[in-house]
Amino acid sequence: MPRAAAVIDLAAAHHNIGVMAARAGDAELMAVVKAEGYGHGMVPLARVAREAGVTWLGVALPSEALELRAAGDSGRILAWLWAAGDPDIASCVAADVDLSVSSLAALEEIAAAARVQGRRARVHLKVDTGLSRNGVPESDWAGVMAALTSSADLDVVGIWSHLSSADVIGTTSVASQRAVFERAIVLAEAAGLTDLTRHLGNTATVLAHPDCQYDIVRVGIGLYGVSPNPEMGTASDLGLRPVMTLRVKIAGIKRIEAGASVSYGETWTATESTLIGLIPIGYADGVPRSASNRAHVSVNGRTYPIVGTVAMDQFMVDLGENPDGLAVGDNVVLFGRDADPVEVWAEHADTIGYEVITRIAPRVPRVYES
Repeated sequence: MPRAAAVIDLAAAHHNIGVMAARAGDAELMAVVKAEGYGHGMVPLARVAREAGVTWLGVALPSEALELRAAGDSGRILAWLWAAGDPDIASCVAADVDLSVSSLAALEEIAAAARVQGRRARVHLKVDTGLSRNGVPESDWAGVMAALTSSADLDVVGIWSHLSSADVIGTTSVASQRAVFERAIVLAEAAGLTDLTRHLGNTATVLAHPDCQYDIVRVGIGLYGVSPNPEMGTASDLGLRPVMTLRVKIAGIKRIEAGASVSYGETWTATESTLIGLIPIGYADGVPRSASNRAHVSVNGRTYPIVGTVAMDQFMVDLGENPDGLAVGDNVVLFGRDADPVEVWAEHADTIGYEVITRIAPRVPRVYES
């Protein structure tokens, strides 16, 4: 193994898809593989999803959809985010990628691309139901729906939205947004947009809001074995297995005496003689600097605390008197299998599991196990 590796357990991903599919009931799954498969590798995770019977893949960017097509994926893919003038829109139309419409301008851009390609483009109407982000605001629904109905260049096949707080315990916004979504469906049907595939739910709704499943559930974080919110249950509680395990080799071990400080800013000072281990991975690799003096690494079920500030390429851990007899070259685990789950690391870093896994940098090799 190199100095560090993100070990990706493809069998765990396949298992997690099964867990999500069982909970989703009759709804189809859309495996969300944007952002390089949440840092795990978009193409390998997409292949696992297809092997597990997933009918849809979801990505943010048109370029991501085209990368999947270039890798040989011929199934349904939805891409939903781009800036005006994105040259990949026309290529997505040509490659039979479904695109999302969030405004009249986006509608016109896709229609123009379809005319250039000499074929109709498949689109999903995204309505803003309360997230106040991407999506057609309610005040514009009628106009956009009328334009979609009259377009000779577009096949409108879906209607969808994003929930703002499905992973928040006790929220009332899910019910409110669902009611808005239902209004949008009724208005779309009245405008002549019928037989639309409806999708509102995500991993959190599969776990807590089954009335939001509709026809497709977009499964993201659950696919990767991370709980959307530990208060809803840990990944283990939910039957999910971690897909990414971050392993690093110890690069050095030295003894320091009481009074010696470690790393930049002297944020940690030894109170007694101790051994410290040099772990050659840092915030340039995606390890949160905010985990300094808070998070732990694991070896054989024993944890060792990070001491001092996480630097760009390295950090230190306090080995005490090294009861496990660790040596230079031995592996330690930051999170994943046989270590703290990523949710614990996220808590130590004042962030969420999504950010921890997606920010692991490309210079950390991905090693795939099946």
